[in-house]
Amino acid sequence: MIMAKYITRWILGTFLCLLMFSGFIGCGSDGDDDRSAAVDATYMVTATNLTNNQPLSPQAIVLHYEGYVGWELGSSANDALEVLAESGDPANFMGEADGNTEVVDTETGANIVLPGGSDSVMITVTHSSGLLLAGATMIVNTNDAFTGVDAGRIGDLEVGESKTFHSQPWDAVTEGNIETTATIPGPAGGGEGYNMARDDQDFIAVHRGVVTEDDGLVTSVLDESHRFLGPVARFVLTRTQ
Repeated sequence: MIMAKYITRWILGTFLCLLMFSGFIGCGSDGDDDRSAAVDATYMVTATNLTNNQPLSPQAIVLHYEGYVGWELGSSANDALEVLAESGDPANFMGEADGNTEVVDTETGANIVLPGGSDSVMITVTHSSGLLLAGATMIVNTNDAFTGVDAGRIGDLEVGESKTFHSQPWDAVTEGNIETTATIPGPAGGGEGYNMARDDQDFIAVHRGVVTEDDGLVTSVLDESHRFLGPVARFVLTRTQ
């Protein structure tokens, strides 16, 4: 009887080991944020400008997990986002992201993206199922409009697969949309860009578009060619490795 008991235990133990190696039994969780199953991966992010006459500032790309938030609709823009939305300079935005423990890596585009044009960045990170994409760029012929991707899920991509994100215009609402030469940093105005004073309602909202001189805003340096509605940019992320 004792010998039979040991033989039975040995058989059960061997059977369980075979199941584990076969993948039927495993340890840990299969949740969306499975960082333990991470492998190296390379991604290409291409931003395309969909506007008629609104250049976009160099794209700021952040690959991250759930704990990072670049911005939140209805909340006040942080200082780093304000600088990006008013001047197009992504340095502070990227610096803040780099200091967040939930951020995997960041990359900044090298070029202004002209209407109809595109610009790509490459970024190699440790891929996992919980990986998310954030991206931001200023709509430069405005006071404080920006666009981008917020927490786009990319962790399910295999090599060769892509995801496309069409981004809406957002208003940082840190600067009044007066559209004067002195306050528009893009080529339409050549103004100051960032100003630390906040003279608007100070919460992020959907941008309702520029008013322009053609619409009766006599102080505006913009015309009908600078108007925008709907998606203003397209971000395509492709896993290349």
